[in-house]
Amino acid sequence: MEKDLVIIGGGPAGMAAAVAARERGLKDILIIERDDRLGGILRQCIHNGFGLHRFKEELTGPEYGERYETMVKDMDIDYMVNTMVIDLSEDKVVTAVNKEKGFFNIRAKSVVLAMGCREKNRGALAIPGERPAGVYSAGTAQKIVNIKGYLAGKEVVILGSGDIGLIMARRMTLEGAKVKAVLEIMEDSGGLTRNIVQCLNDFDIPLKLRHTVKEIHGRERVTGVTTVQVDENFKPVPNTEEYISCDTLMLSVGLIPENELSKKAGIEMNPKTRGPVISDYKETSVRGIFACGNVVKVHELVDFVSQEGEIAGRGAADFVMGNQPSEIKVKGSQNEQKKGVKNLGGIICTICPNGCKIQVAGDGTISGNLCKRGVEYALQEMKEPLRTLTSVVNTEDGLMVPVKTDKPISLKSMKKAMEELNSLTLVLPIRLGDIIIKDIGETGANLVATASLGD
Repeated sequence: MEKDLVIIGGGPAGMAAAVAARERGLKDILIIERDDRLGGILRQCIHNGFGLHRFKEELTGPEYGERYETMVKDMDIDYMVNTMVIDLSEDKVVTAVNKEKGFFNIRAKSVVLAMGCREKNRGALAIPGERPAGVYSAGTAQKIVNIKGYLAGKEVVILGSGDIGLIMARRMTLEGAKVKAVLEIMEDSGGLTRNIVQCLNDFDIPLKLRHTVKEIHGRERVTGVTTVQVDENFKPVPNTEEYISCDTLMLSVGLIPENELSKKAGIEMNPKTRGPVISDYKETSVRGIFACGNVVKVHELVDFVSQEGEIAGRGAADFVMGNQPSEIKVKGSQNEQKKGVKNLGGIICTICPNGCKIQVAGDGTISGNLCKRGVEYALQEMKEPLRTLTSVVNTEDGLMVPVKTDKPISLKSMKKAMEELNSLTLVLPIRLGDIIIKDIGETGANLVATASLGD
C-alpha cells in the first residue's frame, strides 16, 4: 500500500493535520488511530473549557473532537481505527496491525506524527508500599468514570495538582466520592487558575502545597496513605507525617510525549521536551516526517495542539507536492495562560484561561479584569456562583453519553441535577445537541448530549 501522507494518531493534532493537508490540495491521506473512534483523549475529557482560542466559544472535549471528526468525514479523508502502528522506518515505511488486515506495510511519501503523550505512573515516583488495587493515574481513572461508567473509588487522595488531577477532583466529587486532599510537591499548583477555582474551591477540597505521599498502605486494596511535607529541596520535613484513610490514590504527576515510533525512525530528539526536534514547519530531522501536538511537547490547551497540527499538515502537503512551505500563523500563545497560585485572593474569573484576579472595593468599584465580561462575572459571582455541569449518562448498550447543561447553573443545584441524570438510562442513537432532560433540577437549563453515539 502507498499513500502520499500517513498521519499516526487520530486525536486533535492528527485530525487538524489531515484537514489542513486536504485544504492545501493533498488528496491521498490516511489517518491511523488505535482506538475505536477518532478523537483521541478528547473523548474522555467531558468537561468544558476547550475551543476558546480555536473556535471562539467554550466546548467540551467530545464537542471539540466531533467538530474535527465531522470535517474529516465531510472532506472524505480516509482513516483506519482499531489499528496500531508498531514501526516506522527512516524511509517512511509504516508498519501497522489490525484484526482485518493482520500485519501490513504502508509506504508513505510523508508522515505526520501525532501520537500524543502518556502519563507518568507510580514506577516513576518510587513510592514505598505494597501494590494494592486502587492506585490509578488520573487519566486512567477519568476513562473508567467517563467512558466505562464505573466509580473508581469512594474516598480519594490525589497526588499532583495538574489540570487532569484537578478536574478529576471535581468529577469524583460530583459522582458522590469524597476527595480528601489534593497534594502538590511544588510551592504552587501546576493547574490553570480556573481549574483551581472550579474544581477545588467550589467544592471545598483542600490543596496541600509542598506535600507528597510518603507511603501507600493496604495489601489487596488501598486503605490509606501517609503524607509528608517537603522542604525547598523536596526532602521530607521531620514530624510532618499525616495518615489519610482512603481507598483510592490518583496520580496526576506529569505527562511524557509518546515517541517510541519517533526513535525507531532515527529522529533527533530534544532531551528537554522529550519530543522531536522540529523546524518552523514542524518537520523533524528526517525529511518528510513531521510532528505536532503533545508528541512534540506537552501543551496546556488543545486549541494550540490543533493549530500546531495545521502547520504540520500543511508542511507535509507542501513537501509531497514540492511547494515552498507556507506556515499557518498561530493566534495566541500558551503564555496567555496563568497557572494556579498559592493565594488566589479576590474573585478569579473563569471565563477564559487568563484567570484574571478581580478585586471589588468597598464602594463597588471592580478592577483587575482584562475585558468587560470580567465585570459581569464578578457581579454574578458575588450574587450566586454559576457553573456548567458536565457528566455522562448510561445507555441500554452500556455506553456512556457525555452531557452538559446548555447554560450555567448554581452550585447548590448540582447535586439534585446529578441525581436526576444518574437515574436515566438512554436508548441509542443519540446525536450531538439532543436534549436529554428539559429544565434539569428545575434550574431552567436543559441537559444536552455533547457527542453522537450509535448508528
